[in-house]
Amino acid sequence: MDKIIRIGTRDSELAMWQAKTVQQQLEYLGYKTKLISLKATGDLVLNKPIYEMGITGVFTRNLDIAMLNDEIDIAVHSLKDVPTVLPEGIVQAAVLKRGPSEDVLIFKDNEEFMAQKDAIIATGSLRRKAQWLQRYPSHKVVGLRGNVNTRLQKIKDNEDWNGGIFAAAGLQRIGIKPENLVTLSWMIPAPAQGVIMISALEKDEFVREACGKLNHEETEICTSVERKFLNLLEGGCSAPIGALCYINDEEITLKGIILSEDGTSKKEINKTVKLRKHIYLAQDAAEFIIDRGGKKLMSNFDKFEKKFNICSTKKLTVSQSKLVHEDIKVEDSDFIKVRFSRIPRPVLKNELENVIITSKNTVESLETNFSLPELQFKNIYCVGRRTKALVEKKIGPVKLTAKNAKKLAPLVLKDIKNKEVTYFTSSLRLDELPSFLEENDVVVNEVEAYKTMLSPLKVEENTDGILFYSPSTVQSYMKGNKAIGIAFCIGETTALEAKKYFDEVKVASVPTVESVIELANLHFAKN
Repeated sequence: MDKIIRIGTRDSELAMWQAKTVQQQLEYLGYKTKLISLKATGDLVLNKPIYEMGITGVFTRNLDIAMLNDEIDIAVHSLKDVPTVLPEGIVQAAVLKRGPSEDVLIFKDNEEFMAQKDAIIATGSLRRKAQWLQRYPSHKVVGLRGNVNTRLQKIKDNEDWNGGIFAAAGLQRIGIKPENLVTLSWMIPAPAQGVIMISALEKDEFVREACGKLNHEETEICTSVERKFLNLLEGGCSAPIGALCYINDEEITLKGIILSEDGTSKKEINKTVKLRKHIYLAQDAAEFIIDRGGKKLMSNFDKFEKKFNICSTKKLTVSQSKLVHEDIKVEDSDFIKVRFSRIPRPVLKNELENVIITSKNTVESLETNFSLPELQFKNIYCVGRRTKALVEKKIGPVKLTAKNAKKLAPLVLKDIKNKEVTYFTSSLRLDELPSFLEENDVVVNEVEAYKTMLSPLKVEENTDGILFYSPSTVQSYMKGNKAIGIAFCIGETTALEAKKYFDEVKVASVPTVESVIELANLHFAKN
């Protein structure tokens, strides 16, 4: 158990409480841990309701990216905030025993307003808004965002407001016990409300095994049914859908509801089956709702108007595309085409002592040209953590790595001064690394591992931002387009090239595709 499990969390009081709870349980089992807090998009954008942000995973996306970037090992979430489809490579590792699932009303003065025609209730949840208006159609519901304490203060400061709706579990976990509180037993909660969930990388068996020891089976069964019901109705975590599942005497019951935003229409179900025959419970319940017109109630939430247009100079994978903010329309294409070169076999006639590899394309080219046993290198120097990971998976251990070629050069020089190195490179590459080494008496034997060909796509003039992943993608883009919008770059070397043409250039904190996407998300989410 020498590995330290890095626990990612939002930095709100409630999120930290949940993460510390997981930390305590893991450490009780003997694991070493470390907390790492990050801001989520939902914490940064507080001027509009979640359902108007046009984004699923508003509180989880940054942590997903951090995990894919190897900045954290697990993420701790409120399961109700987690999209029903996780990014590729990330899995649910455990759920803790469910806390209170109910919604509660915190009111000012007294409860008389509930029987009156005019009243103002605050909530940032579309589900709560719809259910409140369904029960109290003459009332007005206003938006309410922020952490628990911020929301409580807003209710106190707004004299016209009568109260606000909160999750009972959130209040309980941070020790808030208001006197003026009513449990809304009639309101069906969000699917998986009151549940803490741990996500991890699918490939990390050590972490998944550790977290699996914390899993609560009954909670897992119930929340799986609730979230499948939500998924089958094609609702995001902010859609007007409620679901609650519970087990009693070997029977499992699902209560589900879907409403119009104004609460004037609803479809609901209450279905009980034997526990071991619940595999189709969510599907049967969803079909019951759909067959009775439930889909029509979702028509206003199927599509969100795209407010921004961006272009990615690399074709995104399915999981990467899901990370793009839903207010953003993305056109993606490979502005760089790669063709592996035929590497002469005499290059590997003798074991190479020092080798530089700066991209995953090089690794794939070597794998195409030679069998893995032939790739015997004594010292391997790499650019980028993902290149390093692929090298160590396919070829062997990496001695030194750096974020870019410029930073790698002095590290290599210090390690192999007055020697020689084989540099597997592209037909298009910057001169910084080989020039620096040659100027300092290192013999650089360059081997073209692959050809890089410019393949620009004509970009619409109303594009707000361009995502760049290498200097070559900048060059390719400029070959067929003007510099428009903001350049979002994967690293400093790419940014240096972009600054030749673009007035505004932003650089990702971590050199990965996911970080470039999140850089654009955060910029446009603030506008």
